[in-house]
Amino acid sequence: MSQLKIFINLTRLNKPIGIMLLFWPCSWGLAYSYGIEKNFNQFSYFLLLFFLGSVLMRSAGCIVNDIVDKNIDKKVQRTKNRPLACNLISVKLALIYTAVLCGLAFLILIQFNTLTIILGFLSMVLAFSYPFMKRITYWPQLFLGLTFNWGVVMAWTAITNNVSAEIIILYTSAIFWTLGYDTVYGTQDVVDDEIIGVKSTSVKFKNNIKLFVSFCYFVNSALIVFLFYKKFGLNISTLIITAYILSLMYQIIKFKRNDPKKCLEVFKINNLSGFFLFSGIFLIN
Repeated sequence: MSQLKIFINLTRLNKPIGIMLLFWPCSWGLAYSYGIEKNFNQFSYFLLLFFLGSVLMRSAGCIVNDIVDKNIDKKVQRTKNRPLACNLISVKLALIYTAVLCGLAFLILIQFNTLTIILGFLSMVLAFSYPFMKRITYWPQLFLGLTFNWGVVMAWTAITNNVSAEIIILYTSAIFWTLGYDTVYGTQDVVDDEIIGVKSTSVKFKNNIKLFVSFCYFVNSALIVFLFYKKFGLNISTLIITAYILSLMYQIIKFKRNDPKKCLEVFKINNLSGFFLFSGIFLIN
């Protein structure tokens, strides 16, 4: 296997859904702040920077995750063919790739104001701590929610240079969104995870998993409605945000706990959900 193909598999660039799920919360924060500043050129430029940052940091995060989980991945059907699990690449080279990716991400980060740079460094602490969470708690998905949605706050501060109660509400809603969709994703590995002792909300709530995911999506939707209800009406943004909520309901209906293929299909719907909410927030302003 060529080094390029190994690198692509290692960073999951061939599976861009993870990039988009990291990027959409950033876009929500930018779209929300656009309603205050109304500077389209800045908005467009920052949108590009956050997308590139999402590509780089998700790639680096995947490598770190695979280094930490190398021995676990060998025992899980879905992950046993990953490059590090198969010894197709050394840990040393993987760490070099991680350093390069983080260096490129740093060059993007310093384009922003000081507050956003500080938040960016804090996000790296969260990102590189996440792989260890499944060993110590049944709530690694919650930690992932805190990590993956940090971009909501960073995007807001990049334009406004402050942290507001409204953006914390949006951030909280995004955490519950991730808690829901990653529980769906983790359901693919419940059988293997229980055998090797890996913890997750998918394992913890395996007998009531639809109820738990429904609760997460309900909280997410309720916070979104609370944040924007004053602007709802007969307009396109209300229609699109409604489509976002309906996409979450559709996931719950289609989700089948004992069907890994269906779990993955439902999980991927969240790319469309993220786009709906971005469009709705942008247009509502």
